[in-house]
Amino acid sequence: MIYRPETHRPLYIKAVLFDFDGTLTHPDALDFKAIRSAINCPDDTFILEFIRDLSDPKAQRKANAILDRFEEDGAVNSRPIKDAEDFLRYLKAKGIKLGIVTRNRFASVARALENFDRIAPADFDVIITRDDTHAPKPSPEGIMAAIDRVGVKPYETVMVGDVVLDIEAGRAANTVTVFFNHGLGTDPLKTGSDFVISSLADLKSLIRLAIPLPAGKFPNELLGNFLENFSFNDPSVIVNPGIGEDIAAVDVVKEEVLILKSDPITFATDAIGQYAVLINANDIATSGAVPRWLLTTLLFPCGMTASQMLAVMEDLKNTCRRWNITLCGGHTEITDAVTRPVVSGTLAGTVARKDLIDKGNIRPGDRVLLTKGVAVEGTTIIAREFGDRLLELGMEAAQIETCRGFLENIGILEEARIAASEKGTSAMHDVTEGGLATALTELSIAGDHGIRVYMEKIPIYPETEKIGRLMGIDPLGLIGSGSLLICCREEGCQGLLDRIREKGIDAAYIGEVIEGPPGIEGVREGKPAEWPVFETDELTRLF
Repeated sequence: MIYRPETHRPLYIKAVLFDFDGTLTHPDALDFKAIRSAINCPDDTFILEFIRDLSDPKAQRKANAILDRFEEDGAVNSRPIKDAEDFLRYLKAKGIKLGIVTRNRFASVARALENFDRIAPADFDVIITRDDTHAPKPSPEGIMAAIDRVGVKPYETVMVGDVVLDIEAGRAANTVTVFFNHGLGTDPLKTGSDFVISSLADLKSLIRLAIPLPAGKFPNELLGNFLENFSFNDPSVIVNPGIGEDIAAVDVVKEEVLILKSDPITFATDAIGQYAVLINANDIATSGAVPRWLLTTLLFPCGMTASQMLAVMEDLKNTCRRWNITLCGGHTEITDAVTRPVVSGTLAGTVARKDLIDKGNIRPGDRVLLTKGVAVEGTTIIAREFGDRLLELGMEAAQIETCRGFLENIGILEEARIAASEKGTSAMHDVTEGGLATALTELSIAGDHGIRVYMEKIPIYPETEKIGRLMGIDPLGLIGSGSLLICCREEGCQGLLDRIREKGIDAAYIGEVIEGPPGIEGVREGKPAEWPVFETDELTRLF
């Protein structure tokens, strides 16, 4: 089985629709060449469309009669495809709705089903044929009618066909499409189908990924298939992930300081793998270290499919690959202890002792910088999880889509690398839960100094500001991964700002370290201003 990665999406399938000829019966039952010859239909024209467009009613009736006769003879001589009956019974046992959407007449379908031993028309939840009023494929009308009749969503439906018309109709109806490749001359990759199969065994493997798994460990054979396509090229990893391997082993002989970080992702359900990698990697980078090795514990609620879970794993793998992090082990489980996916990551990084950045090194006069703007992470989470509510409140769809794209900016690895290379950098702190307000307080406590903040200098994206206003939340208290707080000596401030901006990353001077005990001194337009305190992240109120 193959699929086109650009169209692949996590699957949760509740219905499977078959074209019938060539998907449940052998494709050689009908001699289309003989039909075309009998009705004088050109080779480059579809038979039903040719008959429909005949201007002479008598010629049209004659052509239809010839087609009906060929279909009847073909139905009598048709044979079920190997494993068709077992597969259909498997789908019924799993609670999958079954349907047929075909350009044939119902009589020929019913007659062909007589050649099945254990399957009859009554075993299908819906059968749409050309006897119905719906326009035939490639029109999506028949598929959409079938979907409506069985009570599922288009994206919960698979359309299986062996000709391009089936795939075109399925795509137009927004279903998952599967091309049954019999090797009869059609290039399967040019059909535009999401998946290509050569047997019903392939389709069964696909469906197994798309139905809920029971509670317990993720099945070994599915995990094994995933790991087979995983590249392990970090020579420092001695024991790689594998079935039966309960640990990861890493050679750290050549390293000086090992930096460790662990954080769970509980808010985000969309792109949760990307969050899990970057939220942990961000904190590692604030020490001046390079993120190296990641362990993950994945907890999924009951009712999810293997396809949905593998999408999270794929997200983890791709994000790790992008940032040269080795995903070297972990655990995956389906459990009723959670109601939405939870990814807990433990990441290790390394740094030379002389390059370790310790927040205890900050001192009065250090400048405080902020990269990007406040609540980058919170903005994208709200846009992804509450997009419909934002639309109802009057936010434009284009603005919501822009905010969804903020996901690409929740990493701070590049600006942290730049800051770590500057001798004047005294501290870095990743803005996470509780937003900028909490992060500055934490930085002040860790550095054992006060911080004066010029509130009018704090950068806030207009989209974030609008979301805050519409949802009744304060961006300063909204989860903010993607923004990095940097403390640096005064003389190196402008140079560091310039270097960060040269990489296309926004950065602003927002305050300075001051004498006195830990705490935040707010200033707005030269006058004292109250600095907000948040007991919990503003996002928790929305969830």
